[in-house]
Amino acid sequence: MRTSTAPLPSIDDMARESFGWDSLLPGQREAIESAVSGRDTLLVLATGGGKSLVYQIAGAQRGGVVLVVSPLVALQADQLASIADAPSAPPAVAINSSAGASAVAAAWERIDEGGPLYVLLAPEQLVADENVARLAAAGVSLLVVDEAHCVSSWGHDFRPDYLRLADVRRTLGDPPVLAMTATASSPVRDEIVERLGMTDPAIQVHGVDRPEIRLVVHRHESENEKRAAVVEEARSWTAPGLVYVATRKDTETYAAEIAAEGRRVAAYHAGLKVSERRVVHDRWRDGDLDVVVATSAFGMGIDRGDVRFVLHATTTESLDAYYQEIGRAGRDGEPATAALHYRAEDLGLRRFFSKRRIDKAALRVLWAALAVQPGATIPDLAGELEISPRTVSRLVNDLADAELVDTTDGVRITSEGDATDAIRAVKSALASRERLAESRLVMMRSYAETSHCRRRVLLDYFGVDGSEWCGNCDGCERRDERRDATGDADASADAPLHVDDAVEHDEWGEGTVMGVEADRATIFFESEGYKVLSFAALTSGVLRERSLVAG
Repeated sequence: MRTSTAPLPSIDDMARESFGWDSLLPGQREAIESAVSGRDTLLVLATGGGKSLVYQIAGAQRGGVVLVVSPLVALQADQLASIADAPSAPPAVAINSSAGASAVAAAWERIDEGGPLYVLLAPEQLVADENVARLAAAGVSLLVVDEAHCVSSWGHDFRPDYLRLADVRRTLGDPPVLAMTATASSPVRDEIVERLGMTDPAIQVHGVDRPEIRLVVHRHESENEKRAAVVEEARSWTAPGLVYVATRKDTETYAAEIAAEGRRVAAYHAGLKVSERRVVHDRWRDGDLDVVVATSAFGMGIDRGDVRFVLHATTTESLDAYYQEIGRAGRDGEPATAALHYRAEDLGLRRFFSKRRIDKAALRVLWAALAVQPGATIPDLAGELEISPRTVSRLVNDLADAELVDTTDGVRITSEGDATDAIRAVKSALASRERLAESRLVMMRSYAETSHCRRRVLLDYFGVDGSEWCGNCDGCERRDERRDATGDADASADAPLHVDDAVEHDEWGEGTVMGVEADRATIFFESEGYKVLSFAALTSGVLRERSLVAG
């Protein structure tokens, strides 16, 4: 915490004078005030809503070292640039894999001097106990977890390294946590709070509804038909725009076809050299590109307000991921369009991506080492076993996820079983994760195939109130056409279930209704994830509305 007795400027004055913001956006003030007071805070704020400013002002108000855990080098670079461009913000340093040895050494020297200072690093940097110890000695006043959905197995971008953050927080002396994400459904929010060890958190959800973005889904029978439609829209719609595809190869082929009509197009994926990715970032930010064709690797921290369209040539693995990516359109508040080009067969590719094999041999070797060296660190284990630290870290994360080890003080086995039992438990945990992935695809399919308002499906998923019909999606347009033709009212109003109803299923246990259509409901079950059930399940007795059961 800050030790100076000099009076601090108000939040508004600091936003204006130190960071160059004339006014705060909805949701920013509430989260800043909560974090400054020392209360754990979870902020869900739409893409472009100014999450970075929240931690920057809160950190400046609290003083000390503000530790910002951020998953991508590009995201860190953008945040460093925004801090450097601010009129009088505290200084910032970053420690990541792209920095040279001398730059890393200089950053640590600056950290040792203490705050006020922002320190941006990736979660894998916190695997080394000596790094955490140096940060603790410097005095961390606020632990910021950016892209906090990465800690949740229900999230669309789960990163096992985030699982250690609760232990890191304790070692740092339990500073307050400010967790931030652009998209988090109710189950994801609950898991973020649990896994980060947050106490009585203030949960702020703002700006999820983006009514300026028109939502459209085009269904296709063949891959060739779909490709032609995506290319035509990317060539003809008002630029700039983004096209998201599934594979690195697709970025190149789509970019070549779109560029044939004279548009300035670039491909982007994680396989490009760092220098090549930086060129695309810079050209996009400077307005030298009309279209970027990319995998999901492109977008975090890429702040451009005038994006007029986001096209998806394939489904994403979840609605969380989809909403985050389309949220890069229309940040200036002007009309934009998000179009999903959908084939049910594309879901199979996403299922393939979600599969993971267990390295049984490496897991056995690691288990044996842990049995004779309780409390060993990941770097020590990597050196002794001659396995890369990244591989050891992934295996330890698998063991932790299966609740077989404790990583509070080194890595310690907490199970009485042998290596075979450990492999069995890890396989079970991975199988559970695959069920979660399948559940997320169920929700993605529900959005793509709904006959209802598409925005309502999204808002129900994120637990946000809003109109039953938004008037700015193809579902609403079809409803208006049907009403004009037949005069039929909305049949879903008479449905036997409603959003937030508690239900009970014979096999899956207790659940919560997340969305309702005329003949079916989407229900979240803690054990199984999202399920889409017809109302026939109610009449058959397999599914029961819990208030009726209780009564």
